[in-house]
Amino acid sequence: MSEGQPGGRAQPFYCPYCGEQTIRPAEEQGTYWCETCDRTWGLTFKRLGQPGTSEEA
Repeated sequence: MSEGQPGGRAQPFYCPYCGEQTIRPAEEQGTYWCETCDRTWGLTFKRLGQPGTSEEA
């Protein structure tokens, strides 16, 4: 695992709102800040598999 990337996840390259590449990690883990549109947003990993499927039965 690389340092600064918990769980071995890759850092996003583009802001999902404006599409610019001026994003920086924010204070909270898994959140990012875009210098261009001044938005802070986060990414979370939910699960593997198709949406709406549950292995619990």
